[in-house]
Amino acid sequence: MTLSSPPDMIGYMADLGVERTLWKPGSSRLEITLTEDHLNKGGVAHGGIHMMLLDSALGSALVASLKVEEWCATAQLSTSFLAAARPGERLVAEGRVVRRGKHVAHLAGEVKVGERLVASATGTWAIWSSRPPSLSKD
Repeated sequence: MTLSSPPDMIGYMADLGVERTLWKPGSSRLEITLTEDHLNKGGVAHGGIHMMLLDSALGSALVASLKVEEWCATAQLSTSFLAAARPGERLVAEGRVVRRGKHVAHLAGEVKVGERLVASATGTWAIWSSRPPSLSKD
């Protein structure tokens, strides 16, 4: 049995204005409209925003397919920054499971503004058969 609904958005993502617009086993989508608070000194979106979206979109795609008792964590994330994004633009990050094994999953995703590709990532996630004792099952 997998989670029937996504876990609550973690604090800093909610504070940044991230919205979850797709949650299903094997794929997810997160979106954010860029504000001045998301920019680097060059006046474009800070790369950390792209990486946060990609890490979370890819991870969410996997979490949506895990059994309730399973747990996962990012082991490796490789990101390519392909174009700048500016204030007022809507970043859409999509993640998907490429292949999942018992203990390892491979994922991929992109960040786009409309049809323009802004960043892409591939990553590897470790999977455990049970959650750490410090975490509840919700």
